[in-house]
Amino acid sequence: MATASQSFPPEDVRPLKVFFQDEARFGRISNLFSCWAPKGVRPVVQAQIIRQYTHVFSAVCPHDGESFSLILPYADSESMEIFMEGLSEQYSQHRLILVMDQAAWHRTSNLKKFENIRIIYLPPYSPEVNPTEHLWEHIREKYLRNGFWLSMETLEDMLEKALVLVEKSKQIVQGLVGFHWTLV
Repeated sequence: MATASQSFPPEDVRPLKVFFQDEARFGRISNLFSCWAPKGVRPVVQAQIIRQYTHVFSAVCPHDGESFSLILPYADSESMEIFMEGLSEQYSQHRLILVMDQAAWHRTSNLKKFENIRIIYLPPYSPEVNPTEHLWEHIREKYLRNGFWLSMETLEDMLEKALVLVEKSKQIVQGLVGFHWTLV
């Protein structure tokens, strides 16, 4: 819950936007899924187990379907600060309420404060109340299913394409994250 010290000054008349934020790890380990093939044809899907990972930080607004994402090498306080700086700049004409989980890199005292962002933390161990989790399911199922990446660059290129398409598809984002309780 936000405290009085976290509230916006009364003279701040910028429009308010509520975002839910989360991050996900994507790697070169293949996730094999069943797929369609004509009768009598056995589909061939390449697989690999290479333990290289990257992270996607995203914030989604259930009200209008807007999203902001960055692909960063680590999930740590430095990456979180880079993400929040980009979000603050992108929406500098708005006051932002950022709802997020209580990951260690979200709660560190070293995290820079941004004048237009206020944070509300979700209860611990409750990913089911963060609608951004559905964005990860969508990306994995629609864009990365049975994927095979020869390098981290090819995986990051695919993630970038997927995130650009998601950002352009505001109705899809609203459908994924616009639960009735997020729109109140």
